[in-house]
Amino acid sequence: MIYVTGDMHADATRLKSRAAKQLKKQDTLIVCGDFGFVWDGSKKEQKMLKWLGKRPYSVLFVEGTHDNLDLLAQYPEVDYSGGKARQISGNCYQLLRGEIYTIESDAIFAFGGGESMDMDTRVQGETWWPGELPTQEELGHARENLEKHGNVVDYIVTHTASSIVNSFLDMDSAHVNQLAAFFDEVSQQVRYKHWFFGSYHLDKVIPPKYHAMYQEILPLKAL
Repeated sequence: MIYVTGDMHADATRLKSRAAKQLKKQDTLIVCGDFGFVWDGSKKEQKMLKWLGKRPYSVLFVEGTHDNLDLLAQYPEVDYSGGKARQISGNCYQLLRGEIYTIESDAIFAFGGGESMDMDTRVQGETWWPGELPTQEELGHARENLEKHGNVVDYIVTHTASSIVNSFLDMDSAHVNQLAAFFDEVSQQVRYKHWFFGSYHLDKVIPPKYHAMYQEILPLKAL
């Protein structure tokens, strides 16, 4: 079974909770960004990543605005469930921007990244990375993959949301970056059953097809 949750910020207690204990061998947990366990490359972090990779279930994540993009880029890209991913440790993988994965017969479109609104208080290359927002090449790759699938997928997993959803949540919908604009395009041109995103630290259903994820761990198909 596939499960989904939101921003973890390297909080391992989420994976030791009662909800996480229901995950069994061959299950999959997808984290909607701000995974946080790839941050400083310390021995403590490496030990935690080794523990994550040994879970009986797979731990997959898209990157958010609190993930070290330089460190992530050092991990090898591998073939994974019909797309490209970075293998972090054992059963733990980063899902890459614009890739479509087939997991338990479901087509899942993944696109991480976002924009840190507090970037002026962070340090470039240490706590903030310009690559948070996608390049035109990454957006083109995503469009190409979606077109190959006839612009039809089962589920979408991202860290941030479209400007349409931002407006519904009373976020700063007046500020539209290239990622939000792309997600607006996807929401209008792609057929999908449900769209999951993190970033906003909310567990909230947004009719008809959106779900903001944070601390809950829920079965994807039940939503």
